[in-house]
Amino acid sequence: MHSIQRKPKISASRKLMLKSMMVAKAKEELEQEAVVKEEEKQNYLSERAPPLRTSGLSLAQLQDLCTELHVKIDVVDEERYDIEAKVMLNTREIKDLNIKVLDLRGKFKRPSLRRVRVSADAILRSLLGSKHKVSMDLRANLKSVKKEDTEKKRPVEDSDWRKNVEAMSGMEGRKKMFDAAKGPAQ
Repeated sequence: MHSIQRKPKISASRKLMLKSMMVAKAKEELEQEAVVKEEEKQNYLSERAPPLRTSGLSLAQLQDLCTELHVKIDVVDEERYDIEAKVMLNTREIKDLNIKVLDLRGKFKRPSLRRVRVSADAILRSLLGSKHKVSMDLRANLKSVKKEDTEKKRPVEDSDWRKNVEAMSGMEGRKKMFDAAKGPAQ
């Protein structure tokens, strides 16, 4: 079998051109997103903090305006602090959870398994629980064989196997024919 190398569907120069086009498009979208965010920020600030009109105000009115602004600044500063504290708490919690995930990934290594001899009783105890006292003797149901029976079955005569070659081989006299063909020279 010959391994045929396929030509890539897209040439290297085409890939490079496509990558550069993708990078240019992503850069353009990022710039557009930054412009949109800046516009949203300006709209929000114009709604929340209208421009100050200080012309034509007396000293007492200016002082009242300053105290109002200080109260508003304090309220906004408290909100900012609360939000900042929540963000820091969330980031700390995220960091702790990431550390836990990394610990869990690295901690549990598969142990190398060893062969362990366990009796059937121990297996049943582990499966059924310790309150189940099940005794399973696997050898109880085995057939008992006496040694005397096996000795009777063995042939009494342990004779030389070469004496009975024709009978064992099933050649039925071919050995005699072979010996006769050789002649009495032996």
